[in-house]
Amino acid sequence: MAQTLNIEPVQGGQESILLVEDEPAILTLVTTILATQGYTVLAAQSPQEAIALVSKHTGVISLLLTDVAMPEMNGWDLAKHMLRHDPRLKRLFMSGHPFDVVAPHDAIDEREHFIQKPFTIKTLAAKVREILDNK
Repeated sequence: MAQTLNIEPVQGGQESILLVEDEPAILTLVTTILATQGYTVLAAQSPQEAIALVSKHTGVISLLLTDVAMPEMNGWDLAKHMLRHDPRLKRLFMSGHPFDVVAPHDAIDEREHFIQKPFTIKTLAAKVREILDNK
Protein backbone atom coordinates (compact mmCIF):
# COMPACT_ATOMS: atom_id res chain seq x y z
CA MET A 1 0.00 0.00 0.00
CA ALA A 2 1.48 3.33 -1.05
CA GLN A 3 1.92 6.04 1.52
CA THR A 4 1.19 9.66 0.77
CA LEU A 5 3.33 12.44 2.11
CA ASN A 6 1.62 14.80 4.48
CA ILE A 7 3.52 17.95 3.59
CA GLU A 8 2.65 21.09 5.47
CA PRO A 9 3.25 23.88 2.98
CA VAL A 10 5.68 26.58 3.94
CA GLN A 11 5.47 29.24 1.29
CA GLY A 12 6.00 27.57 -2.06
CA GLY A 13 6.46 29.09 -5.45
CA GLN A 14 6.18 28.58 -9.15
CA GLU A 15 9.85 28.75 -10.09
CA SER A 16 11.75 25.98 -11.87
CA ILE A 17 14.34 24.08 -9.86
CA LEU A 18 17.07 21.85 -11.27
CA LEU A 19 17.54 19.02 -8.76
CA VAL A 20 20.66 16.86 -9.05
CA GLU A 21 20.96 13.87 -6.72
CA ASP A 22 22.62 10.53 -7.48
CA GLU A 23 20.63 8.58 -4.87
CA PRO A 24 17.33 7.56 -6.58
CA ALA A 25 15.24 7.45 -3.38
CA ILE A 26 16.37 10.93 -2.31
CA LEU A 27 15.87 12.27 -5.84
CA THR A 28 12.28 10.99 -5.85
CA LEU A 29 11.53 12.24 -2.35
CA VAL A 30 12.93 15.74 -2.87
CA THR A 31 11.21 16.00 -6.26
CA THR A 32 7.89 15.16 -4.57
CA ILE A 33 8.48 17.67 -1.77
CA LEU A 34 9.31 20.50 -4.17
CA ALA A 35 6.50 19.68 -6.60
CA THR A 36 4.03 19.68 -3.69
CA GLN A 37 5.28 23.18 -2.89
CA GLY A 38 4.30 24.27 -6.41
CA TYR A 39 7.73 24.27 -8.05
CA THR A 40 8.52 22.82 -11.46
CA VAL A 41 11.28 20.28 -10.85
CA LEU A 42 13.79 19.16 -13.45
CA ALA A 43 15.26 16.07 -11.80
CA ALA A 44 18.60 14.59 -12.81
CA GLN A 45 20.46 11.64 -11.33
CA SER A 46 23.88 12.87 -12.46
CA PRO A 47 25.64 16.11 -13.38
CA GLN A 48 25.86 15.02 -17.03
CA GLU A 49 22.11 14.37 -17.10
CA ALA A 50 21.55 17.80 -15.53
CA ILE A 51 23.69 19.51 -18.17
CA ALA A 52 21.74 17.71 -20.90
CA LEU A 53 18.41 18.72 -19.32
CA VAL A 54 19.44 22.36 -19.15
CA SER A 55 20.57 22.38 -22.77
CA LYS A 56 17.07 21.25 -23.85
CA HIS A 57 15.09 23.38 -21.39
CA THR A 58 13.70 26.57 -22.88
CA GLY A 59 12.48 28.24 -19.70
CA VAL A 60 14.26 29.95 -16.84
CA ILE A 61 15.77 27.79 -14.11
CA SER A 62 15.78 29.76 -10.88
CA LEU A 63 17.63 27.38 -8.56
CA LEU A 64 20.15 24.58 -8.77
CA LEU A 65 19.66 22.18 -5.83
CA THR A 66 22.51 19.70 -5.94
CA ASP A 67 24.13 17.04 -3.86
CA VAL A 68 27.78 17.81 -3.22
CA ALA A 69 29.28 14.31 -3.51
CA MET A 70 28.51 12.59 -6.81
CA PRO A 71 30.57 10.14 -8.87
CA GLU A 72 31.36 12.03 -12.09
CA MET A 73 31.45 15.65 -10.93
CA ASN A 74 30.88 17.21 -7.53
CA GLY A 75 28.11 19.72 -6.92
CA TRP A 76 30.52 22.64 -6.54
CA ASP A 77 31.99 22.05 -10.01
CA LEU A 78 28.53 21.51 -11.48
CA ALA A 79 27.44 24.88 -10.06
CA LYS A 80 30.49 26.60 -11.58
CA HIS A 81 29.63 25.04 -14.94
CA MET A 82 25.99 26.16 -14.70
CA LEU A 83 26.96 29.68 -13.60
CA ARG A 84 28.97 30.14 -16.81
CA HIS A 85 25.70 29.72 -18.72
CA ASP A 86 23.53 31.77 -16.34
CA PRO A 87 25.33 33.90 -13.74
CA ARG A 88 21.97 34.69 -12.06
CA LEU A 89 21.34 31.02 -11.18
CA LYS A 90 20.86 30.60 -7.45
CA ARG A 91 22.36 27.56 -5.75
CA LEU A 92 21.59 25.31 -2.82
CA PHE A 93 24.05 22.55 -1.96
CA MET A 94 23.17 19.51 0.14
CA SER A 95 25.24 16.80 1.76
CA GLY A 96 25.14 14.25 4.52
CA HIS A 97 28.41 15.72 5.75
CA PRO A 98 28.88 19.09 7.48
CA PHE A 99 29.73 22.10 5.31
CA ASP A 100 33.27 22.38 6.68
CA VAL A 101 34.01 18.80 5.59
CA VAL A 102 32.69 19.01 2.02
CA ALA A 103 33.25 22.63 0.99
CA PRO A 104 36.31 23.56 -1.01
CA HIS A 105 38.29 26.51 0.35
CA ASP A 106 36.95 28.86 -2.32
CA ALA A 107 33.31 28.06 -1.42
CA ILE A 108 33.30 29.70 2.01
CA ASP A 109 30.74 32.27 0.80
CA GLU A 110 28.37 29.42 -0.04
CA ARG A 111 27.72 28.50 3.62
CA GLU A 112 24.29 30.15 3.56
CA HIS A 113 23.49 28.09 0.45
CA PHE A 114 23.99 24.74 2.17
CA ILE A 115 21.61 22.31 3.82
CA GLN A 116 22.76 19.19 5.64
CA LYS A 117 21.00 15.86 5.14
CA PRO A 118 18.89 14.59 6.65
CA PHE A 119 16.61 17.61 6.62
CA THR A 120 12.93 18.01 7.33
CA ILE A 121 10.39 18.89 4.67
CA LYS A 122 9.76 22.22 6.38
CA THR A 123 13.47 23.03 6.62
CA LEU A 124 14.03 22.28 2.93
CA ALA A 125 10.97 24.23 1.82
CA ALA A 126 11.95 27.23 3.94
CA LYS A 127 15.58 27.19 2.73
CA VAL A 128 14.55 27.00 -0.93
CA ARG A 129 12.12 29.90 -0.50
CA GLU A 130 14.72 31.97 1.39
CA ILE A 131 17.29 31.56 -1.38
CA LEU A 132 14.80 32.26 -4.16
CA ASP A 133 13.52 35.39 -2.42
CA ASN A 134 17.03 36.73 -1.77
CA LYS A 135 17.66 39.10 -4.65
